[in-house]
Amino acid sequence: MTSIAPVDISTSSAPFDIRPLTCAIGAELSDLDLGEVARDDTLFAALRDALLEHKVLFFRDQNISRAEHVALAQRFGPLEDHPVLGSDPEHPGLVRIYKDLDSGPEHYENSFHCDATFREAPPMGCVLRCVQTPAVGGDTIWVNMAEAYRRLPEEVRSRIEGLRARHSIEASFGAMRPTEERLRLHEQFPDAEHPVVRTHPETGEKVLFVNAFTTHFVNYHTPQNVRFGIDYAPGASELLNYLIRQASVPEYQVRWRWTENSFAIWDNRCTQHYAVQDYFPDVRKMERAGIIGDKPF
Repeated sequence: MTSIAPVDISTSSAPFDIRPLTCAIGAELSDLDLGEVARDDTLFAALRDALLEHKVLFFRDQNISRAEHVALAQRFGPLEDHPVLGSDPEHPGLVRIYKDLDSGPEHYENSFHCDATFREAPPMGCVLRCVQTPAVGGDTIWVNMAEAYRRLPEEVRSRIEGLRARHSIEASFGAMRPTEERLRLHEQFPDAEHPVVRTHPETGEKVLFVNAFTTHFVNYHTPQNVRFGIDYAPGASELLNYLIRQASVPEYQVRWRWTENSFAIWDNRCTQHYAVQDYFPDVRKMERAGIIGDKPF
């Protein structure tokens, strides 16, 4: 496979203010209007460069329309529907994620995850808007999974080189559904297989690419890894669980406190995120546009 040379993604000359929020990931941008970014090639190019550098970008006080929200996301590429929630009928590709008193307190979906890795081509990224925020709580955490890979011990990086893993919607969104409905969901979205370490197609970074949708390695059971058949299950599952836990390391994270009309734009190819649901019975309403991505390699 041809290697990708890292690109220069410095945003020091960007036409807006960029304030990094942690040493590892995330920056807040100010002095710009996202509606204008959706219409201006120069502004959008600078914003995209900032996204490649910081992996998730944050904005406050963006009183733009839903049409402008969709138009901004479409600058990155075509949009996709959510496999369970669908999208706004008046704005295809815009998904309403509303948590209110009818949602229930169980919050079973809460986990660190990379969006829709059960797809052969998971989303490139997302543009998320806060419509209504709880009085307290409801933050979202993002994780730099390129940094998580870089900080793995060399022995672990060597062990996972060339490994591939299965990702399943049936074992996540489908798990609490009746059997027939769960099987229909799996038929609609068959399990996808991805490299455990993917290469970012624009920056060339290596990214640890396992998350809450990952069920198992598909090529672990080899003479190099397994002495006897009994070694397979504990050896593979312990390694996978160790890799998945890397997303919980605070040094790789940024945490964002939402306010009304604040936005986040993230690169789904190299991050994971966790929507903290600590606010029930208060209400949290979000609207998200997910951008179709490419097949990981």
